[in-house]
Amino acid sequence: RATMKSLQFISAEAFVSNAEFARKSLSSVVHNLFPLLFKASYLLEQGEVIHDLVENWPLVDFNLGKLLGATVDYQEDLSHRTCSVCLESCLTGLRDYVLNHPSPYVKRLKVVDLTGIKDVEVQFCECKKTMGRWARTQLLSKLCLELLVYLQQTQCNTGTSEISIDVLIDLFVTERNYELVAQALLKKCDCPLKICCVAFRFDNLALQKFFYIIKLTDPSLLRKLEIVHNVRLEMEHLEMLFNSVHFPLLMSLTLPARTFNVRRFTATDERMLTNIGEKMGEMLQLTELSMPFSILTGRIRKLLSPLKTPLKMLDVSNCSLNHADIAYLANSFHANHLEALDLSGHNIPDLYPSVFFKLLSNSSSALRSLTLEDCNIQDTHVNMLILGLSPCQKLQEFKFLGNPLSSQALKHLFTFLSELPMLKNVEFPVPRDCYPVGTTYPIDDANLCRFDQQKYERVTADLNLILLQANKEDVKASTPLFGSYDPAVQETNNELGAYLIKSFKETLEKVTISLNKMT
Repeated sequence: RATMKSLQFISAEAFVSNAEFARKSLSSVVHNLFPLLFKASYLLEQGEVIHDLVENWPLVDFNLGKLLGATVDYQEDLSHRTCSVCLESCLTGLRDYVLNHPSPYVKRLKVVDLTGIKDVEVQFCECKKTMGRWARTQLLSKLCLELLVYLQQTQCNTGTSEISIDVLIDLFVTERNYELVAQALLKKCDCPLKICCVAFRFDNLALQKFFYIIKLTDPSLLRKLEIVHNVRLEMEHLEMLFNSVHFPLLMSLTLPARTFNVRRFTATDERMLTNIGEKMGEMLQLTELSMPFSILTGRIRKLLSPLKTPLKMLDVSNCSLNHADIAYLANSFHANHLEALDLSGHNIPDLYPSVFFKLLSNSSSALRSLTLEDCNIQDTHVNMLILGLSPCQKLQEFKFLGNPLSSQALKHLFTFLSELPMLKNVEFPVPRDCYPVGTTYPIDDANLCRFDQQKYERVTADLNLILLQANKEDVKASTPLFGSYDPAVQETNNELGAYLIKSFKETLEKVTISLNKMT
């Protein structure tokens, strides 16, 4: 559906569409039109014009999310377009802003905010080439170091040396770009462009390097910390991190799988867990916590009760929670504030249906996203599930992949879901009757794709018809067999794959050595 444009925006498009003319005429443009021209240039992917606009930016701040967001002149939000041409032009323009001595404008720029960009699966830009979070981290670090070298070589004038611009960015570091980013952070005091890390994600990184680089950022500015794939952080390392680094503004914390992986807690483990809980309690802004695939049986209270701020997002998928853990969550002050909850990997219908439904009831006023993947929800549980979900009238997203439900049960459930007023996204399993008889759950990766594709498509058509008849054609219903889209994994999947092969090889070598010792 076409978005309306004001006459002013149409004029801006016409102006920037002739790149050569626009670049020559920028010195005659009034300052308050720069944001309008920037969005028009971004929409038309006029890289050279974008570069020159940023190079000569006359305003105090440059907030990419706001510039590309919905405006009076053009309502469409372009912040999900991570167009490589446009973003590279932005960043090189920023570098040249520092170097551009004869600029016709007084240099006023103090803050550049690059955090408003959203990485999404489907790109609408013409070039179809994206610049993800990892590549943005890489390019900004490279430009900062190049800028330092150039300024040192040319013995820059006083005007350039006095420039100091805070560049707010969400960094993403792996083994492959670690050295470059570490160097840029180490030397940021000397660089006119000051990298200010607001969110930090780590994948495929040795612990020693993680501890080094986290201290190079200013942890007091950090709002989001994600330690995700192939960072071997365990409970003692987490305690060490919290004891040595303070995160006063941290709002969101994601820990890697098996951070808490103790089957039999010793007195030392209990002390560590208590200390970690207390340290998290000191993070007064913390509202999002993700700690999947850990063993937390009976210990949720100890970990979460010290928190002074209620959680809005909690991911405890595959954490072996018991009745006492769910009962604590249901009765805690967190329940009334939870907007996103992931309890995947727990046999909810058989182990603790009543306290789970109490949890749903208590969180219904806030809950927007619920994930119950691989929870052994069967046809006989659907009526009970509908009863539990009925109070959740603000639910926007419901994911329940991996549950052994028949096509008939899915239709029954969709009839209910179509009545939820705010629902936007549903991820549902391939119906049980599409798989060969005798298929056991959870289904392993080898058998996940071995189902009757034609029957699945017929069922999907029926489910979409239910939504259509309820005037809910805007609800996206899908079955992402291998999980939801993760832009970070998508961008670094080659490195991730190489790391997994290397780890597998090392494991095989250890097994071989052990076997050789036994023979």
